[in-house]
Amino acid sequence: QVQLVESGGGSVQAGGSLRLSCAASGYTYSTKCMAWFRQAPGKEREGVASVYAGGSYKRYADSVKGRFTISQDYAKNTVYLQMSSLEPEDTAMYYCAADRRGLCTELTAISKDHYSYWGQGTQVTVSS
Repeated sequence: QVQLVESGGGSVQAGGSLRLSCAASGYTYSTKCMAWFRQAPGKEREGVASVYAGGSYKRYADSVKGRFTISQDYAKNTVYLQMSSLEPEDTAMYYCAADRRGLCTELTAISKDHYSYWGQGTQVTVSS
């Protein structure tokens, strides 16, 4: 059974940093697509960043480029999201996601419809 467990959320002031972690079990993600999504109250869930093809490719939403970095530690079966220069607009519940077959592309890598497995989420709150 695939389980994804996020951690690392919290409250920070604008300009601060946080690192989110997603630990996967029952699943070897090195050949799969892994991604971070976020959802603010009243808004659609949106893709933030993805890593796929064994870490060869990474995709970011325009809103986080240059501020967020996705990385992976295959030995620990863990994916990270380093978030810097945080803004109040980054406030949301952040979710880790994994796909079933590792067939994502640049077009689908941060599309929520592509992913089958989801974590429970970790809250990030950025105050001004």
